[in-house]
Amino acid sequence: MIRVMVADDQDLVRIGLRTLLENEDDFTFVGEAADGLAAVREAVRVRPDAILMDIRMPGIDGLEATRRIIAHPALGETRVIVLTTFERDDYVFEALRVGASGFLLKDTAPVRLLEAIRTVVDGGALLAPSVTRTLIAEFVAEQRRPLAPHPRIHDLTAREAEIVALVAEGLSNQEIAERLVLSPATARTHVSRAMIKLGARDRAQLVVFAFQSGLA
Repeated sequence: MIRVMVADDQDLVRIGLRTLLENEDDFTFVGEAADGLAAVREAVRVRPDAILMDIRMPGIDGLEATRRIIAHPALGETRVIVLTTFERDDYVFEALRVGASGFLLKDTAPVRLLEAIRTVVDGGALLAPSVTRTLIAEFVAEQRRPLAPHPRIHDLTAREAEIVALVAEGLSNQEIAERLVLSPATARTHVSRAMIKLGARDRAQLVVFAFQSGLA
């Protein structure tokens, strides 16, 4: 059973998400919060597997709440999915940098949202297809952030570095395999090894490391 918490300052959003989750056999709704500080407190109290986190909330925003939740020693297994109404939101990349496992638009279809939760709890990363490549292009073109290479980036083999760059493009293991003429299993192995070498918590953090190290 996947234990899910919702943090959003809109009552209707929280009610809607709660209803959706409670109608699924493999989900349990364990808590909710209407502001960032309450989200941190509730997360520590209920220790959910996943949190659906709004960005703009009173008190502290979803970005700071995510940072505190990811850093909390009791919440090492908790995954955060950021929900946003904006396709080009400056906070999205920062949310990934501080530890969110991905983001989705609030108009995402319910079935896709449920798949997203299952994906991140299983260790994957979720980057909404409609925003991923736009986000990449925006940050690369404007060079808003100086490079801060990961201290172990040079531990990657040439092939692993190449594959990390493709992960940062938003490619799945299957798409990487097709691009490089590899088997999906081989692509998955390279991604896993790169994550281990860089200490990446999940695929989303691997994307962040790629940007910061100049691989993307």
